[in-house]
Amino acid sequence: MMGPEHFGWGGWWIFPTMMPLLMIVVVVAILYFILGRGGPGPPWWHDSGRSSGPARDAETAIEVLKKRYAKGEITREEFEQIKNDLQS
Repeated sequence: MMGPEHFGWGGWWIFPTMMPLLMIVVVVAILYFILGRGGPGPPWWHDSGRSSGPARDAETAIEVLKKRYAKGEITREEFEQIKNDLQS
């Protein structure tokens, strides 16, 4: 006769006890890999289709330059000179 500590299941009493915890761990791991690691958005959004390094920095600088020219902060000659400097 089995004691009440095993609920009549022998050694299998641990399975229904641990299964919900295991399921929570699996769900958290899946969400972690789908939604990303340490940042917003899925992992495939990071660095996909985006260049890094000097090309990306030059593009950003040219965008800023275009905005300054559009606001009238610099003249056309200054715009062309800075643009040439950035592209070389």
